[in-house]
Amino acid sequence: MKRIFVPTQSGSDWQRLLAKPVLHWKKGASAMTTAAAWEAAGDRIPAEISGVLDSSRNEALVGLQLLAAIPEWETPLEGGDTASHTDVMALCTNPNGLCVIAVEAKVNEDFGPLVGEKRASDSSGQQTRLTYLERLLGVPRFADSIRYQLVHRTVSALLTAQQFHAAIAIMMIQSFGSKASLRDDFHQFCAALSAQELAAGVLQASQFDAPRLFLAWCDGDKEFLRVELPPAL
Repeated sequence: MKRIFVPTQSGSDWQRLLAKPVLHWKKGASAMTTAAAWEAAGDRIPAEISGVLDSSRNEALVGLQLLAAIPEWETPLEGGDTASHTDVMALCTNPNGLCVIAVEAKVNEDFGPLVGEKRASDSSGQQTRLTYLERLLGVPRFADSIRYQLVHRTVSALLTAQQFHAAIAIMMIQSFGSKASLRDDFHQFCAALSAQELAAGVLQASQFDAPRLFLAWCDGDKEFLRVELPPAL
């Protein structure tokens, strides 16, 4: 991925960035819904995200202003050629400094394979990557029942924050659906990092200092499930 970014003219501009732009560009699916929600927010963080962060009353998370929102941000990781693709990487600021929010948007799809499935892979690259991710997150060995996507998305937030010298990294789930198992998976992952709840939907993994790491969940505005953006391809 080139590190040259051009402002969008509409939500349809997000389509070409997808791994499977024709298959994934559908009304009510996460890609189109996310594009619609963020484009509607304009030069601000979507209200449901800023609302849940403000509710923490943590000075690092309150009153964040959007500097840039980059769709399909790629973070290279050790162990293979495939990067971690973050739905939206948002660079934000408040009087306390720079903050990076790695947004994983969902409707009702799962968080992908389990760590146990990845561990069972006969790929040496996959084993190298999993060991690398566990080391960065300070976990000797994730339980097999942890969702792998939550692991590498959180590492993406940390690495990107480090690259931008940001004081704060947030891995944020923006859920537009109602699948209960998604929230269960999120909380199991938070527990694996010994994250402590600051407010409903906002937790801090206090063992991380530079940057500080927060894990968060917000319910997206379901009105955007009804938005149909025209194809750009």
